[in-house]
Amino acid sequence: MAGSHARPELLASPDWLAENLGRPEVRVLDVRWRPDGAGNAVFAEGHVPGATHLDWREALTDHDAPEGVLLLAPPDQVAAALAAAGIGSGTTVVVYDDTASLYAARTWWSLRAYGLDSVRILDGGFPAWTGSGRPISHAVAEVARGGFTPRAQLRARLTASDVKALIGSPDALLLDARTAAEHRGSAGTGRRLGHVPGAVNLPVAATTEPGSGRFLDGDGLRDLLAQAGVKRGQRVVCYDGTGVAAAKLAFVLALMGHDDVAVYDGGWAEWGNRLDLPVER
Repeated sequence: MAGSHARPELLASPDWLAENLGRPEVRVLDVRWRPDGAGNAVFAEGHVPGATHLDWREALTDHDAPEGVLLLAPPDQVAAALAAAGIGSGTTVVVYDDTASLYAARTWWSLRAYGLDSVRILDGGFPAWTGSGRPISHAVAEVARGGFTPRAQLRARLTASDVKALIGSPDALLLDARTAAEHRGSAGTGRRLGHVPGAVNLPVAATTEPGSGRFLDGDGLRDLLAQAGVKRGQRVVCYDGTGVAAAKLAFVLALMGHDDVAVYDGGWAEWGNRLDLPVER
């Protein structure tokens, strides 16, 4: 159908979620996050019935990473967090936030990087759920402990040295998910400003509708990817500042049927501060 996504099963509409709530094989993760640590309080004020709150920053990023660099957590840390949330290897996970799916996508990518493929993002997040008139809960659901065995998907995640080796390669496309100003080097953070040499800018904010936070339809996303030079069958590597917007861009690529997609989670927080890595402005 015109305008459709190649892999619509990666999204959950409020209707789909309402129909599947309560199924034992479906677990819902609320990953709404606040810099001041108030995510739990936001969850307590109301959430999708049966959802479990997951602090993605605490649970899914490496506590030993340099300050400000949000590297993927090691497998034992991820396994423990998912087990506590009642997630096993056969679970279908629906994840949502209230920030245009940025944190939901980072969670989606973190689980995908360890081999959990049946993960959907609630399109439009919690605002779409409440906006459709669905009920909210204030209860903390009791869940049976899960048993998830991480299986690292090595092509899903790249290091700085991996990205450096791809610069100039005709076989890979580097996509910078930051704003145009950050890509140009006229704004941003880090010891140096600019972008990875050869990277193409595709600001991730363009992939969702302003206001609703829902993903653009297939035609809209297809046009954005075409403008950035994404070709079918190509290896695509996404980065941004800390691997959050990059994960959302990786989700968009997967939604549109691109299989060989990786995230450089060190992002500009790492690259821009390392003087041994090349920068283009």
